[in-house]
Amino acid sequence: MSLAILAEPAPLTVNSDGVVLIGGTRVTLDTVVAVFNRGSTAEEIVHRYPSLKLGDVYATIAYYLNHEQEVETYLKQRQQQAEEIRQMNQSRFDPQGLRDRLLARRLEQQSQ
Repeated sequence: MSLAILAEPAPLTVNSDGVVLIGGTRVTLDTVVAVFNRGSTAEEIVHRYPSLKLGDVYATIAYYLNHEQEVETYLKQRQQQAEEIRQMNQSRFDPQGLRDRLLARRLEQQSQ
């Protein structure tokens, strides 16, 4: 009996926003890499994110370890995009102005 060994591609897909997802779920590569780098095992990751399959998590970790530089570059780009969006939102929706309005409303309600 011979065993045919075929390599399977990593279970990674890119959604329309350019975010890499794991195994047909909404769990991102960012998430799996972050919890793995904090010391979680593949089993712990599946326990925390039950929509993931254990084999997909192992394959994702293997992909990360074999392509660490490319994944780190992707993660840095994602962090940069998140910071740009955060700054844009803060400039469009001033949180200090909102806080002041809410405090004024509370004082007004308390005085009535």
